[in-house]
Amino acid sequence: MFVIVTGCAGFIGSHITEKLLEQGHQVLGVDCFIDYYPRKVKENNLKHFINHENFIFIQKHIEDITSKGLLFNNLQQVDTIFHLAAQAGVRGSWGDEFRQYTVHTFEATQKILEVARKLNVKKFIYASSSSVYGNYPTMPMQEDSGSDLWPVSPYGVTKLAGEKLCKLYFETYGLPTAVLRYFTIYGPRQRPDMGFMKFIDSILNGKEIKVYGDGNQTRDFTFITDAVEATLAAASANLKYETINVAGGARVTVNDVLKILEGISGKPANKVHIEKQQGDVQHTYADITKAKRLLNYNPKVNLAQGLKAQFDWYVNEYLKI
Repeated sequence: MFVIVTGCAGFIGSHITEKLLEQGHQVLGVDCFIDYYPRKVKENNLKHFINHENFIFIQKHIEDITSKGLLFNNLQQVDTIFHLAAQAGVRGSWGDEFRQYTVHTFEATQKILEVARKLNVKKFIYASSSSVYGNYPTMPMQEDSGSDLWPVSPYGVTKLAGEKLCKLYFETYGLPTAVLRYFTIYGPRQRPDMGFMKFIDSILNGKEIKVYGDGNQTRDFTFITDAVEATLAAASANLKYETINVAGGARVTVNDVLKILEGISGKPANKVHIEKQQGDVQHTYADITKAKRLLNYNPKVNLAQGLKAQFDWYVNEYLKI
């Protein structure tokens, strides 16, 4: 199978790319190295497969590739496109930086959808986010409950707009699509700006940990290998158009996360409570019934196991980057 992975040097994209190569597929990876976090972090992600014989890497923005026809015009058959590329970060999406989200998330999605329909790909996988739910009125969050979606951050708005584009291309061109709503994915290679990475750094170095609000807000955390499993299953499943939650299937408070990390590290977490941030929802909790039914999805890694794996990776690899 020949596939395209956008955002192949990122946290999720690098894991998906590596797994596809392990399974014997040919992968064309695209990444423009957005400077949201240090370039060397993404280079470290790429080192796991950059020299693989079945991997081709293009360091370009999707806009450049699609508008200039670089390589895409010469492709005969692409089986699947995994669209992971986007401007990351909920809190950074406010104010003047919003333009980056419209370009790298919304406009890039439209460009790659055009590529997908022109190449007549068999499946388009769109990486969406639990952020599209906003402060959802009921728990667990269901994909097809009929409740209106009101994201509480500009980031969530661009992700939801991307979903609408995917549905439009399916209805207009018949492009088979799986929209995957990822719920707070964590594990080795997590972005350095994300909560768990900051928690680990602060605990190891005795720094204050800024906890937004009282720390009793809950999240449905998803370990990276479970997310990859669901994503690859969506690519091979007989789906026309589906929106599917990908999550760990359990709620945990931020305070509980810190307790687990204290146990793993053997060091105390020096918590400082600060005001709740714009764009943060109070709770996320996914109904994963649909993923179980359509993808035979069954998350295997619990939070304690996953945090231990991320902590070990942080100490043994990340600190050496």
